Amino acid sequence: MKINEKKRLTDREKLEQRERKRHLRQNRLLKRVEQEFATLEKEKACTAKVEVTPVSEAEHVSTISIAVPGSIMDNAQSPELRTYLAGQIARAACIFQIDEVIVFDDCGPSNQVTDRLSTIQTAEGTTAARRCCIQLARILQYLECPQYLRKYFFPLHNDLKFSGLLNPLDSQHHLRQQSEFVFREGIVTNKPIKGKKAGAFVNVGLLNDVLVDTTLETNLRVTVKMPAGADLKSKKIRAKVVPPSQPRQETGIYWGYTVRIANSLSQVFTKSPYRGGYDMTIGTSDSGSNVHDLEPNGLSYQHALIVFGGVLGLEPALENDPKLMVDAVQDLFDEYVNTVPVQGSRTIRTEEAILISLAALGNKLKPVNAPKPFTSFDAIPQSQDTGIKQYAFNEKRSKVVVSDAVQNERPVAISRPLLPAVPPVDKFGDMSRFD
Repeated sequence: MKINEKKRLTDREKLEQRERKRHLRQNRLLKRVEQEFATLEKEKACTAKVEVTPVSEAEHVSTISIAVPGSIMDNAQSPELRTYLAGQIARAACIFQIDEVIVFDDCGPSNQVTDRLSTIQTAEGTTAARRCCIQLARILQYLECPQYLRKYFFPLHNDLKFSGLLNPLDSQHHLRQQSEFVFREGIVTNKPIKGKKAGAFVNVGLLNDVLVDTTLETNLRVTVKMPAGADLKSKKIRAKVVPPSQPRQETGIYWGYTVRIANSLSQVFTKSPYRGGYDMTIGTSDSGSNVHDLEPNGLSYQHALIVFGGVLGLEPALENDPKLMVDAVQDLFDEYVNTVPVQGSRTIRTEEAILISLAALGNKLKPVNAPKPFTSFDAIPQSQDTGIKQYAFNEKRSKVVVSDAVQNERPVAISRPLLPAVPPVDKFGDMSRFD
């Protein structure tokens, strides 16, 4: 009887094993069908028509511009510090979501004749200015550009010699290859188009170039909108060229800043890229009124401009500009404020003043058309993708609780405990209080 019972149990186990295998085969087939269906859907999405909603000029998102004098670069003691100074300004502009950075020359036309001029390519075309202004503008452009496009737009140059010292902006529009955001920055390639249809191939940082339906000039930087849900590895993605303001208009994402050069203080106002110019101008100086006296949300604007002075303030820029016919600097602005009413240092550096002023004016400014709240954070790189948080994230993933391993019934890699470090012998005695 015992032998028969054992045989019956063995047969039952065999039946259960066959049933489990059948279920596993069914699940594998179902997963394979689901993957093929998802692949077909992504292939269809690659060729889907991209819709762009037109927006009237009155509905455009309000912008903030800052103007910085190029002479602050000459105040740095070494080429490395000049580069790092420009990087601090770029970081401040990115943190506070500035739309335009204006580099103006506050030394006047007389110095432009004696000093060696350089040229740079901006949105307005080729611009000539003094070397300090050009270097500051070039570093600002370099940091704003997504990493996968820098090798095309920024060849080896002496102004970028120490760019390795710069802290990355890590801006929201600096996308990775696996980022599934619908908007991307790209460069028009010289790859020929089959047939006689209008179009061009654009390198947007993916494995393959995307095709747009517009004939464009080669090596031109453009913003494209791709179909939602497209396979990023596909060779058949059809995209559409859109204005650089479209990503923020539709989604609220910060899409970087533009750089403009002004050869005088007056050109900061007269050569504005916005129709009607700036409707709210703010000057910063230690002789201005207290910024805390302004009412919260009291400065309504569509296009705001905040101007910062150099080592000696904004007064030299006014004296060196023959086109400005005002008696005092404060007459140039709607508001002339002191953002640090009580300061312990005799001077506040311009890169410090930018951070302080933008923070102090944050609750004073009221945009006419505020951008939408950005919610698609899963489609762009996160903070754990870079820096120390990435290291902590990897460490967290490598550490597994033993109880989880027992429940899962599978071998799990457990990080080895670190041996206690032996403190080095200090021949100068205990110096821990100075750490």
